[in-house]
Amino acid sequence: MSYIHRSLERKFLKMSKAFKAVMVTGARQVGKSTMLKHLAQDTGRVYVSLDDAEIRALAEDDPKLFFQMYQPPILIDEVQKAPKLFEQIKILCDESDERGRFWLTGSQSKRLMKQAGDSLAGRICILKLFSLSSKELEGRPDDIPEDYALSSLLARSRDLPENNIQDIYARIWEGGMPDMVTMDAELRREYWNSYMESYLMRDAVDDNGIQDTEGFRKLLRACAAFSGELINYNDLGNAAGVSGATAKEWVKTLQTMGIVFLLEPYYNNELKRMIKTPKLYFCDTGFCAFLSSWTSRDTLMNGAASGRFLENHVVLEMLRNSCYGEKKVNLNFYRDTNQKEIDLVMEMDGRLHPFEIKRAASPDKKAVKTFSLLGKSGKDVGAGGIICMAAKPFPIDGSNSLVPANLL
Repeated sequence: MSYIHRSLERKFLKMSKAFKAVMVTGARQVGKSTMLKHLAQDTGRVYVSLDDAEIRALAEDDPKLFFQMYQPPILIDEVQKAPKLFEQIKILCDESDERGRFWLTGSQSKRLMKQAGDSLAGRICILKLFSLSSKELEGRPDDIPEDYALSSLLARSRDLPENNIQDIYARIWEGGMPDMVTMDAELRREYWNSYMESYLMRDAVDDNGIQDTEGFRKLLRACAAFSGELINYNDLGNAAGVSGATAKEWVKTLQTMGIVFLLEPYYNNELKRMIKTPKLYFCDTGFCAFLSSWTSRDTLMNGAASGRFLENHVVLEMLRNSCYGEKKVNLNFYRDTNQKEIDLVMEMDGRLHPFEIKRAASPDKKAVKTFSLLGKSGKDVGAGGIICMAAKPFPIDGSNSLVPANLL
């Protein structure tokens, strides 16, 4: 399979020119090593994988000798497996003004983030990679929207095919794991089974000390059943046969592992009567579909959970954009104690951009009425709209549009 360019490449290379060390974290198998090995081609950069037991033992037992044998500039894969390297990396960073000396990858864990943060504060930039986005799969890796005004949406739509519900739900059901791009349904099912047992359960035990693997499995499936909803730790705990406190701890573990994402509610001092409970989403909709036993695109597309899966897909496409793009972007949702809700609130350049997410091709345009609630926040409210299955962008009013889901 040919290499698929990643939207994070631009940012990674820019940070490598500014920082002495750059680390890419993310869930297992999202393509961290593949991306950095691709970028290191023909540069003379040394590549070392700590998956090799002998190399790992050397790194742990004698970090100084390790760096005599493998000299910077260097790419170290799975750096979390030899935490003693971090202190030596710090020393080597301080000995030279050279930028980009250390390229590191690490599967996300609390321990890794603490080690890197404590040892390399001020010397390292940490970036996060997700599974493949729709635009990466379509070969437009740096195509991240600058804004969501109707004129911009129309310009984007000219270069893309019309929005199509079958294409969108194929993306949702398949997910974005690079290894699965060419797999059929049977192979996908076995891949996810193996992913759970070989990576998630092992990491849950080895990195996070979770002994009740059966309960953890049940919690994972319960999270899939509740994706797109306000998180309720007691309900998750009941489904897994554990306490609400344990469920909360395990959800934190899944967050750290890059499996789930919690979208926090929008809140500021000007807005009263706001709820403070986050919503739960999966970082790969294909994994969520597998855990929920949706066996094909069509069963998912026509099933009772189709709206929640579309919402999960949209939130994660926007999250990828916010992590890979140039601008600082905050993503939240709005919900008050009167049950008034806005699915997604994007804050960019000090302005709020509100979005509803609907599975319909011609959604009720009254849905944008709730956007006026953000006027009380004291911030400017900019272009937004309803992200939906409309074939092309279409104006709702002066600020808002129907936004085809394939334009994200």
